[in-house]
Amino acid sequence: MIINVLKYKIPDTTNYFIVFDKSISFLPRILKILSAVLFFIVPNIYAQQLQMYIQEAEQNNPKIQAFELRYEVAKEKIEEISLPNTQFGVGYFVSKPETRTGAQEARFSVKQMLPWFGTINAREKYAGSLAETEYINIEIVKRKVTLAVSESYYKLFAITSKLSLLDENITLLEIHEQMLLKSIEVGKSSLVDVLKLQIYKNDLLERKEILEQNFLSEQGIFNAHLNRVSSSKIIVPETMIIPVANNVIELESDSIQFNPELLKYDALYESIVKSDLVNQKEGSAQIGFGVDYIPVSERTDMFIVDNGKDIIMPMVSISIPLFGKKYDSKIRQNQFRKEEIKAQKKEKENVMKVLLGKAISGRNSAIIKNNTQKNNLKQLKKVEGILLKNYETGIIDIENIIDINAAQLKSRNIQIESIQNYYIQTSIINYLTN
Repeated sequence: MIINVLKYKIPDTTNYFIVFDKSISFLPRILKILSAVLFFIVPNIYAQQLQMYIQEAEQNNPKIQAFELRYEVAKEKIEEISLPNTQFGVGYFVSKPETRTGAQEARFSVKQMLPWFGTINAREKYAGSLAETEYINIEIVKRKVTLAVSESYYKLFAITSKLSLLDENITLLEIHEQMLLKSIEVGKSSLVDVLKLQIYKNDLLERKEILEQNFLSEQGIFNAHLNRVSSSKIIVPETMIIPVANNVIELESDSIQFNPELLKYDALYESIVKSDLVNQKEGSAQIGFGVDYIPVSERTDMFIVDNGKDIIMPMVSISIPLFGKKYDSKIRQNQFRKEEIKAQKKEKENVMKVLLGKAISGRNSAIIKNNTQKNNLKQLKKVEGILLKNYETGIIDIENIIDINAAQLKSRNIQIESIQNYYIQTSIINYLTN
């Protein structure tokens, strides 16, 4: 029987994605209703899209395929268990021994050894336990691939969002640049202000080019997990949010107990228990049954009863392991292996507890950072509003404009990174606990 292992699920992203990043307070009522509908429709589209990518990775990833083949080999190992080979023997007497009823011409024999009662069944159970271990390995690899696909997906989201943000800021700077040029014409600004703005815009263009290269690199990584062409198109959301309902959380470390990486050690331990039973059975006697057939030629020098009668000799044999040191040694070896597996499981459990603690801390930190940046952006909006009012008087302070733009850009980038980190850490938590 194969152990049923809980499959790793991607974080539930329902209602986490949004379409509109800007306020819709100025939209007509009909657009407000439409945007509200899209708020619930689009999340499912992107959540389903990620799930489709994960399913594609499970079907196409060569590492998963390799472990599935190992599992098939392990199952076939059960089928190869059978009785020892039947022994057949043929002998011809070069010098024919004479008997009362005639000369023996040849010897034909057949023999079958039978292991002790229950030995075959014990071997099958042992092979089955090894197959269970390979099955768990498949689940572990699938979880790791799912985690890798999810992490890459959220990195692509962050890069895409940052690119979109840079495009917005570059467009805004171009508007400011045009306003400065007009201001120069009336003598209220200088060419120096325009050059400063252009230098800052060039910095943003440089960041954009670097991000585009990062996107291509991450796109190749993502497609590699799906075992497809590195340039294949990937659909990712441009905007995501951290759910308002998610506050700082704590999880019990015992929640990792059903993780396949720990269940694997239980399966290995059980396989050694079954190996002990096989060793015990193989240390018992073996019984053999056979028959010898000897054709006898007739005597021509006299007439006797049973002249030339062939010989049929049933045989029973027993194989007793008088020197059982190797079986005793295997018992001791298995005992050491059991202790080793217990220690390995404890070590793995401790490592996973540390990883869970870090993931929880990382997700909570992401929530805190996101909330902080929300507040910072509100304040920066107020400052921006004050600067924009100065435009009415024709006064354009380019230093303040660049500073406030850079501050907003930094704050929104941190917010994007906190959202990315939130979902990555959630993926890790789900990997460890689900």
